[in-house]
Amino acid sequence: MSTTTTTSAGRMTSLARAELTLLGRSKGTLFAALFVPLIMPLSVRSAAEEMDLAEAGLTAGELVLPAAVGFSLLFAVYSSLVGVYVVRREELVLKRLRTGELRDAEILAGSALPAVLTGLLQSLLLITACTVLLDLSAPSAPHLAVLGLLLGLVISAALAAVTASWTRTGESAQVTPMPLLIVSMLGSGMFVPLELFPDRLASVCELLPLTPVVSLVRGGWTGDLTAGESLRALVIALAWTALAVFAVRRRFRWEPRR
Repeated sequence: MSTTTTTSAGRMTSLARAELTLLGRSKGTLFAALFVPLIMPLSVRSAAEEMDLAEAGLTAGELVLPAAVGFSLLFAVYSSLVGVYVVRREELVLKRLRTGELRDAEILAGSALPAVLTGLLQSLLLITACTVLLDLSAPSAPHLAVLGLLLGLVISAALAAVTASWTRTGESAQVTPMPLLIVSMLGSGMFVPLELFPDRLASVCELLPLTPVVSLVRGGWTGDLTAGESLRALVIALAWTALAVFAVRRRFRWEPRR
């Protein structure tokens, strides 16, 4: 890295550029990050045909659109970043970076930038596609959708660093993200709206990391989130973010797990 890069933004940009080059060489990661989130919404669209969405006060588009954003966050950001952090750690890249100007937070953020930007651009593409193809109107509360998407990007990146801290190898990095992926897809309102769950189960699922993100994005289109519900979703999302950051500061490993 150039010794003339002295600002925090410059150091992270240089690291992100290098990480983007490495990401382009990983065909498996690219497939999972770029194409899986584009395919998964089709499954939600098929599942929507079998559900009584009118009971939840939703249309197929209002189910599929936030689910599409959720898939992008899970696969393009969270899952791919777990692999990035683990592989770079095992290859001693993170250890070498710590000997230079980069601070710990800059290393983690700079390494995450390509995945986060991929997730952002992919989410915007999916939102546009869903709006056009599923005949959705303009969002009623766009600020909620923007807030949900931004919080989702931060939460996904932070949880990726947490998951990487107990993942031993690059091979196991393909497995350790699975619990959160499965729980989020089934319990965060992506395949089935929480309104169709039993009340007690829905109350538990509301506390999952991705549920407030899905709720805020969906509420941005439906406009039916009350101020109290929006605040609750925001508090849950911020709580998960704070918990993840605390766990990373305490548990993230910078050297290979031998």
